[in-house]
Formats: sequence, C-alpha cells, structure tokens
Amino acid sequence: MPSIQELPIALVAQFITRRFNQKTKNTASIQKQFLLSLLRDHQNTAFGREYGFADITTVDEFRERVPIFNYSDFRPYIEQIANGESNILTADRVTYMNMTSGTTGKQKLIPVTQQAHKIRSQANLTTFCFGVKSAWEQGRPFGRMLLTSSVQLLGHTPAGIPYGPISVGDLRSSNWLSKQLFAHPFQALQPKDSLARHYVCLLFALKNRNLRVIGANFPVLALRLCHYLENHAEALIADLEQGAIAHWLNIDPDLKATLEQKLSPAPKRAQQLRQLLEKHQRLTPILAWPNLSCVVTARGGTSDFYLQRFPEYFGDTPVFGGIYSSAEAVFGITPQLNQDSSIVAIETTFFEFIPPSEWEKEQPKTLLAHEVAVGERYRIVVSNYNGFYRYDLGDVVEVMGFYGNAPLIVFRYRRGGLLSSSTEKTTEFHAMQVMQQLQQEFQIALENFCITLADDKTPPPYLVNIELSAGSTLNDPQQFLETFDQRLKTIHASYEFKRRDQVPPPRLRILAEGSFAKLQQRLIQNGTPEHHLKCPHISEDRNFLADLPVQQEVCFPNDKN
Repeated sequence: MPSIQELPIALVAQFITRRFNQKTKNTASIQKQFLLSLLRDHQNTAFGREYGFADITTVDEFRERVPIFNYSDFRPYIEQIANGESNILTADRVTYMNMTSGTTGKQKLIPVTQQAHKIRSQANLTTFCFGVKSAWEQGRPFGRMLLTSSVQLLGHTPAGIPYGPISVGDLRSSNWLSKQLFAHPFQALQPKDSLARHYVCLLFALKNRNLRVIGANFPVLALRLCHYLENHAEALIADLEQGAIAHWLNIDPDLKATLEQKLSPAPKRAQQLRQLLEKHQRLTPILAWPNLSCVVTARGGTSDFYLQRFPEYFGDTPVFGGIYSSAEAVFGITPQLNQDSSIVAIETTFFEFIPPSEWEKEQPKTLLAHEVAVGERYRIVVSNYNGFYRYDLGDVVEVMGFYGNAPLIVFRYRRGGLLSSSTEKTTEFHAMQVMQQLQQEFQIALENFCITLADDKTPPPYLVNIELSAGSTLNDPQQFLETFDQRLKTIHASYEFKRRDQVPPPRLRILAEGSFAKLQQRLIQNGTPEHHLKCPHISEDRNFLADLPVQQEVCFPNDKN
C-alpha cells in the first residue's frame, strides 16, 4: 500500500487508469469519435480540402475517400511547412518537428502542434499512471528518476521551426512538475557531449540511495549508462565526496559552474559506494540503488536481445515498457511491469491494420482496431494530429490479446527492414530469436550483432557479424555457425526452403572488441540522434560494417570461397 505521502499520486493513478479501462470497452465508438473530431478540426487545411474532409461523416467514407499514404507522399506537404507555409496538414501552427532516428532509412521530419503535443502528453500521463499502479501493487513505489536524454536541438528549418529527436521536444516542453521527478537538475541534460551528460546525471543520482526509476529510450542506451557507471565509478565517487565535477569533462564552463552550485559534498554516501566498489570490484545500478522499482525502456522488437543482459546490471528489477510510440505517432500504452504488449492508444490515434494478405497491394483493405485477430500480424496505419492521414509507416505488430475491446499489440519489426539473399525475406525478429537462443545455448554474451550479405558471390551468403562482450569466449565458432543455420531454418520456413538450393551457407565473422561502439559513433556523426540510436540487426547495405576489423571468419566445411 502507498504511504501517506504517496497516497495522492496513487489516487490519481487509480482514477486515470480506471477511466481509460472504461474507454477500452467502447473501442469502436472512441475511435470513431477521435477520427471525426480530427477530420472536423482539419477540414479547412490544404490537405483537408483536397480530400473533402468536410463531407466525411463515417469511418467507411474516410477509408473510401482517402488513400493509404507513405512518407514520400507527405514529404511535399511537410517541405511546405518547413518553409513557413501554414494550414497545410494541420490547422494549428507547427511549433516543432520531430526527426526520426534515420538508422533504418532516410531521416524524416514530423510536424508537431500544441494539440499534438497535448494529446501525446495525455498518453504519457496515462502510461505513467499504469506504471505507478502496477509498481505499487508489487510493493515498488515510484520516486525519483535518472534520465540522461539530451535536450539539444539539432537545427531549424528554413522558416525557423526547431527540429530534433522527439525526446528533445518532449523534454524541452515538459512542465515544472514533470521536472521534479528527475534525480538531477534539469540542466544536467544540457551538455552536448555524451560522456559529460551521463557523468553529471549519474553524479547527482548517486547522492540518492533510494533512486527508484531509471529511464532510457531503448535498452541499448540503458546498457550504455551501466558502462559509464562501471568505467567511471572511482571518479564519480571522488567527485561525490568533494561536491565537485571532474575537470576533464567536455562541458561548458558556465554550465559546469551552475551545476556545481547545486552539488553539495556527500562524504557518507561516497564512503558507502566506495565500500561497494571494493567488495564487488565494480559498480552497477542494482548495487548503487538497491531499492530500484523499475527500469523504463522499450520492450518488444529488437529490445529483447539487450534485455537478456539486464539481470547482470539490474538484478530482478522489473522493466516497464511505458509508451509504445515513434516520432510519427503514439501506438500503445503498457498496462503492467514486465509486459511486452501494450494497449492500443485509442484516444491519441485512429488505427487501421493491414493483414498480410493485403501487403503487396497498392491500396490494401484494412481492419479496424476491434476487428483484428489474436496471434495475427498486421502492418499498422495511423491518422493523428501530427497531420498524418492513413499513413502506413511500415511497423509490423502482433496482436497478443485484448484489453476490453482494444487490442494488445507488440512491435515485431519495421517492414522494409528485410534481408534476402534470394527472396526469403528474413526479418529482424527472425534474427533476434535465433541469436537469443544461441547466447543461451553457447553460454556467451554478445555485445551486439548484425547480419549482412557478402559481396563476393551471387546469390550472396549471410554474414553473421558478432562482437563478444568483454570476458566472453566462443569456444566452438564452427558449431555456433552451423547451429545458427539450423535455428534459422526452424523458425523461418522460407529460409529453410531456399537454403536447399538457392541461398548459400552462411559465414560467421567475429569482430574485434569495440567494433559496434565505432559503428554507433559513425551513425551519430552521420546525423543519427544519440538517444534514438537503434543499430539494425540486419542490413542489406554491403558497406554497413565497412572498416570494422574482423578477428576471425568461419565458413561451412563445404563452402567454396
């Protein structure tokens, strides 16, 4: 049960989650109401006039009149907005533009209005309340959060509209109350340098033994935080003891002075941490903060690979998926800790689902949220206040069940992120399943992996590029490679069929330590926002891993190079 101090938050959480639960029982009507309000609000925009929004009165009329679009269809409208034209896709003025990560394709700009931000904030609040409720039910009260996301803009459009990652826009527009949740001053998120930002945020958070929440956009970023803590533990403890910030950090002097004014010495806490470091020869989050309630980060899709390594750093701390969203839309609200699936966010977006039988059609038929089937996968189509109407962004989700009449969905992969030596269409989800099995079977830990195609044969063999975690040894690379092949055949029927006489046997390449760190730096230098960094686990780009040193290459015995 929550304490007296926590009771107001508990009551708010119960009220908001109960209200959302009631709405999920009327999914069809809530979705219809959202769509018709969206069309009414935007009927006089250039796009709304073009497609006759004013005359649409039913969901079916909307689907008949408005075709399904991809981003390239919207790009000319968005370029008009970026150049300062108004009332194009949205009636409200565009105040910010989300920029997608760009790791799986060309970067995109997504319009954000005050109304779009308000609706997203409502979804964030609902998700937060579900997290609070679920944590308290497990005797894990919410409290201060450690977050290391940057708040630096990436630039401005020709019309002066700021743009950057969605996390930057959300944080910069967060209210005073939201900022009080952080275990560090808001200014700690301002350093441009990644190490400096992580270091300062960790320094303030380490003062509080009862930190409750660690937040990261993706699990790989949570693991990066763990590495910063482990690698700089001694320096952090020394600075905590003195109430100072290390002189060698790349940080603006004025900002450093401001932060040091807020940092008082904590010699007793420093001594506690030093004893932990001496005893365990390392400092991990679960050692520093034994009362963690949860880690908030993305679940599903490629996250599972990294979540396998969480127990080493976080023990049995639950992982809360929070809000399932992208720069373009909010898709789901996670109702429980340690749950992959999320409830379709029926109040924030109008959803349609394309079944696989329609995927190859230019204008596929869609199902509505209450019409999908459990166990099936669908391509998701959204209409929302960011100015998208019947937008197919390529996300493939699986329906895991229902919450009321609203489907529970989990992200599987982004369509278009496919690997084919012939025409077998291997997805990231296939690759993730296999590599998870192999890590357990061979009792190894992988820092990361990416499957690419060789450029010396036609059709090309798969190159299974792996980097072993520090201290991990693969004793039988040949058996690992052959088992990879067998496991992929087992879960991917098309691969199994085409491996018989079309797809050549795969090859294993063991990369040098630090290879994927170099790759991540290259992606960042090419414009990928650091805190939206998602290194793909499959890539048809033959040069994607160029210049990364290969320690060992292993082939099948009968593979003629």
